[in-house]
Amino acid sequence: MIQVLHISAECYPAAKTGGLGDVVGSLPKYQCAAGILSAAIIPKYSLKWINNQNWITVFQGEVWVNWSRRRFSVQQQANNTLGYPLFVVDIPGLFDRPGIYNEPDGRPYGDEVERYITFQQCVLEWLMSFPWHDRPRILHCHDHHSGLIPWMLKYCPQYQQLAPIPTVFTIHNGQYQGAFSWRSGDLLPPYEASARGLVDWNGTINPMASAVRCAWAVTTVSESYLYELHQSSMGLESLFHQEWRKQYGIINGIDAQVWDPATDSAIQHRLEGGDITQFKARNKKALCEWFNLPTDLPVISFIGRMVGEKGSDLLPDAFRNYLNAGGKASFLVLGTGEAWTQNQFRRLAWEYPNRVAAVIDYNEALAHQIYAGSDFLIMPSRVEPCGLNQMYSMRYGTIPIVRSVGGLKDTVPDIASPDGSGRGVRFDHFSLDDIGYAIHRAASMWHNDPQTLRWLRERVMAIDFSWEGVVERYFNVYRRCGAHIAAAAPQTVAEVVPELRVESPAALPEPEAKPIKPAAKAGRKKSPEAASPEAPAPEKVQRKTKKTTKS
Repeated sequence: MIQVLHISAECYPAAKTGGLGDVVGSLPKYQCAAGILSAAIIPKYSLKWINNQNWITVFQGEVWVNWSRRRFSVQQQANNTLGYPLFVVDIPGLFDRPGIYNEPDGRPYGDEVERYITFQQCVLEWLMSFPWHDRPRILHCHDHHSGLIPWMLKYCPQYQQLAPIPTVFTIHNGQYQGAFSWRSGDLLPPYEASARGLVDWNGTINPMASAVRCAWAVTTVSESYLYELHQSSMGLESLFHQEWRKQYGIINGIDAQVWDPATDSAIQHRLEGGDITQFKARNKKALCEWFNLPTDLPVISFIGRMVGEKGSDLLPDAFRNYLNAGGKASFLVLGTGEAWTQNQFRRLAWEYPNRVAAVIDYNEALAHQIYAGSDFLIMPSRVEPCGLNQMYSMRYGTIPIVRSVGGLKDTVPDIASPDGSGRGVRFDHFSLDDIGYAIHRAASMWHNDPQTLRWLRERVMAIDFSWEGVVERYFNVYRRCGAHIAAAAPQTVAEVVPELRVESPAALPEPEAKPIKPAAKAGRKKSPEAASPEAPAPEKVQRKTKKTTKS
């Protein structure tokens, strides 16, 4: 039986645009390794990885959205290569497109509201087909794309038999709330009239606000980011204050099997015999040869989306100011995003051909090599709920230069910290002066204090950012919601998912599904048996006869 079902728009390697995909691609894997069978379900996009997999149909049905019938099927990856069951919802006409949120030319899809409302209803229709004793014990919803599910379970009569299942809602980025006009309210399934206010925020339908109100627990991806949402969350500040009792900040982990300098096939030279100095020198040499950068200067890199929240728009001027002042460092940039920022980096690389290199692309393999070969990684974020890049960089001995915000603040103490816990260089204000001084501090350490640099590399590479410790914190949240999760012996997928059910008039042949063995565990002991809840579970939804409406 699947104990935890993760519902998301992204899941690496099937579909990813950022940290959401990384987290949903790793968390169920390590929960399974701890003995709690977990699965993930996402829409079936027409993406390369998805199209190259074999899928087994486990459910077929239909939903009605704004008086239009949508047929769909739930399909399961046939080989279970990810270490956990991955399901996709195939909804012809809505998700069979070459992008997740945008057209190939960058234009956002105009029917996003209908797409994700339909996706959420399809997931719930599938869950309704499970015998009650086989239903998941936790529905873990990620970001606004699944934010209406806690509300639907409680207040949409069609799905209220699922209401006893606790829901946990994780906010990966509070800037994207999924709000839309009540003019599209007809897309919602019929709901109790009194529940309209629980999905409304400032005159719009706001899935994130609804989830914060209706989910049994709300988590964010770092403790500092949870605090920041209470101070600034694009109008939801009062709501976060009201619901503070059920909120938890849990820093993300990283997949230590994927991000392992000793086994990483994407880098030129792996870590051998624990020789960090040789590992860094050889990978830096390869990186500098590729991009015609000098090896006798520190390499400071940026990897990520070139958008305002990442602070990338500040970097061209910061790099130019440093170089014009005679600074001794070189810079490497990898990413895509806003056209203006991309062009600024291209221009900078043209102006300083041997000191600046810019790769305007999304390239996962190159990112690994940059982590391995760089001396420093810079992250000047305006907003950073958790941040994974700084953890990846430390895993490969690259020292982070970060702004004191969100998860960066939680994971990167400054090297001048009085308690001696320093891991990198931090700056407080989003300004050219602050970022310029941070670059100067890092480069000065590289030139003048190589012993401290070697010691710092050894320290950050020894830090355990893996998921094993993180999953225990999520298990504690589940139990506080009253979910009776417990470690169990591994099962084949055939034992934990229902046989094909067809909820449409046409009878379809049942496909032959072969048992799928779970992948090898990630080297963690099974978690202890479920303890009694640490806090009282929220009250069950009362089943009163209420008037229903369809806005």
